[in-house]
Amino acid sequence: MAQYTLEDLLNLMARLRDPETGCPWDIRQNFASIAPYTLEEAHEVADAIASEDYPHLEEELGDLLFQVVYHARMAEERSLFDFSSVLNGLVEKLIRRHPHVFPDGTLASSRSDAELVDEADVKRRWQEIKQAEKQASSGKKPSGLLDDLPASLPALKSAQAIQAKAAGQGFDWSDAGPVFDKLREEIDELEQAWRSNSSASVRDETGDLLFSCVNLARHVGADAEQSLLGCNHKFRRRFSYIEQRLQEQDKSLQDCSLEELDALWDDAKSSGL
Repeated sequence: MAQYTLEDLLNLMARLRDPETGCPWDIRQNFASIAPYTLEEAHEVADAIASEDYPHLEEELGDLLFQVVYHARMAEERSLFDFSSVLNGLVEKLIRRHPHVFPDGTLASSRSDAELVDEADVKRRWQEIKQAEKQASSGKKPSGLLDDLPASLPALKSAQAIQAKAAGQGFDWSDAGPVFDKLREEIDELEQAWRSNSSASVRDETGDLLFSCVNLARHVGADAEQSLLGCNHKFRRRFSYIEQRLQEQDKSLQDCSLEELDALWDDAKSSGL
């Protein structure tokens, strides 16, 4: 079996985009038309992780890498940049943002094993370095801390990023205790809004509750996005179990009471699904 290299992948991409001998579909693509596929592949990577489907993860990581190569090839055709400059820029940035690992600013450098590194300090310094980079590249004064977050981020992911950035500057509770209290407070406020029959207030309070849930996930060491993806998969497995059992009994969901469905749900749960 052939063992291909990154160079093979780059050459394959160039051939797909060759104006005379390439693939007609690939030739007519541009950044905007490929971007949705890039997002889709990133979500499929996250989905494979949530499912703990590691053979599938291997495949999806390859698909995501292909998206990077695709964009780099289109950029090279327009003399904007190429894959090697993407790679060089990435390595340089990671070295620059990890001075606690590469104190001399080179891959060859290394820190002393005796030097202790605090994770909170690492995150704070990362944000400081990132802000300094933006100022140096734009020549402008630093923008607001949250201004560089992509507007296209899904709401859950955006909440995680917002909170992480604020926490990196000390705007955060020191432990999860107060976050549990805040979550209970938001539940009470949502219930009050619901009882007042105010749709606008219900929407606002629902947002506050979800934001607090993300904050709690962060404080207890869980990634909110991955946690919810895992829950979605679990629900689908158990719901499929219910459908299969009912099919065996020649019954439909509508034929059953909620109590009967709950009993089947508990069966699925006890079976490890």
